[in-house]
Amino acid sequence: MSVRQALLALLEEGPMYGYQLRSEFERRTGATWPLNVGQVYTTLTRLERDGLVTESGADGEGHVIYEVTEAGRDEVATWFTTPVARTTPPRDELAIKLALAVTVPGVDVGTVIQQQRSATISALQDYTRLKRDRRDTTPGDLAWTLVLDSLIFNAEAEVRWLDHCEARLRRAALESPAAPLTTSADAEERTAR
Repeated sequence: MSVRQALLALLEEGPMYGYQLRSEFERRTGATWPLNVGQVYTTLTRLERDGLVTESGADGEGHVIYEVTEAGRDEVATWFTTPVARTTPPRDELAIKLALAVTVPGVDVGTVIQQQRSATISALQDYTRLKRDRRDTTPGDLAWTLVLDSLIFNAEAEVRWLDHCEARLRRAALESPAAPLTTSADAEERTAR
């Protein structure tokens, strides 16, 4: 997530101080990715250093107000028109956990998958419930609904991937009976015998 470009995009709508930027960012994203106000001010300092924002004075309460420069507007335009690069995927904690679980002796990979599947389905239900209760009456509502859609699609994809992982584990166990890989279904089957 690019906090830098997000703050610039918000400043295009008009001058703001750090806490206003933080609040506006969280409102538009449904607080899915909360920002620390210190991170906002650190980013503003860097943006000012790079000539992308400038201080435009202070309000009556002493808050330093920032506004976007022409160079900042250009950066926002470039950000909105450039695809997000997929060449270096972000770290995926679940993929790392499963990759290690299948290589560390004594880990019941099936249980790891099943616990994650339950947690992901629960989150998916929460996201779906939130979306069902939303009404897109303002641009901010639409923005939050788009974020919810992303969360829903990612959770659905994660459940499908977990199903795929479990199927691969079963195939691997059939192909190599000495493999220590087990799934929850294998454990249930042994218990039923």
